[in-house]
Amino acid sequence: MAPKKRQKDLMQLFSNLTQKTKIVEPMKTLHGTLRDQDAVEREIALIMREIQERGFFKTKLEPIQLARLITSFYAGKNDTEIARELGDEKLSKTVARARVQLKLFRDLDFNMPFDQTQMKTLMSTEMTMKEISEELGISPTTLREYRHVIEQKEDTTLDPFLERIKDVMEDRDLTEKMTSGLQEDTLGESIDVAESTDMTELN
Repeated sequence: MAPKKRQKDLMQLFSNLTQKTKIVEPMKTLHGTLRDQDAVEREIALIMREIQERGFFKTKLEPIQLARLITSFYAGKNDTEIARELGDEKLSKTVARARVQLKLFRDLDFNMPFDQTQMKTLMSTEMTMKEISEELGISPTTLREYRHVIEQKEDTTLDPFLERIKDVMEDRDLTEKMTSGLQEDTLGESIDVAESTDMTELN
């Protein structure tokens, strides 16, 4: 059989097989069912609503927006990019503050031009924020941002909820890997069947 005709017949056979066999089939896993990003974000949003209803988290962002913030952070996007995804680039500071509350820290959050212990010591005195900021050589606004980072790092109030969110994210990572593996395995099996069938025809 000529190479071009053999290739054409093989592709036709593969096409026929894949029309009858789904590359990705519904499946259940021990850790959870396969879910898309929207489903994951809805589940995270429910946890965020619970946190807000208990008064543990104050922000103008809605639970579903906070869920998108979380998934976008894990996708490697910066605060401005996340704000754009939420529909308004001007929300970048709001995003940054909410992110820190959720302990989604970046290295830049701790890039302080002074020793953290020094700031904590000054904060325990009767000095005003303006006086402390002048002592540290930063603006009062920057001081408040750094204080927010340190306070949230040490606050354990949200830890149980954040663990639940982490479980949801890990479940998503696992199921995505399983889906990818299933696609590769099924594709490989289809090609093997196509080649073996074609060889049978040659015999």
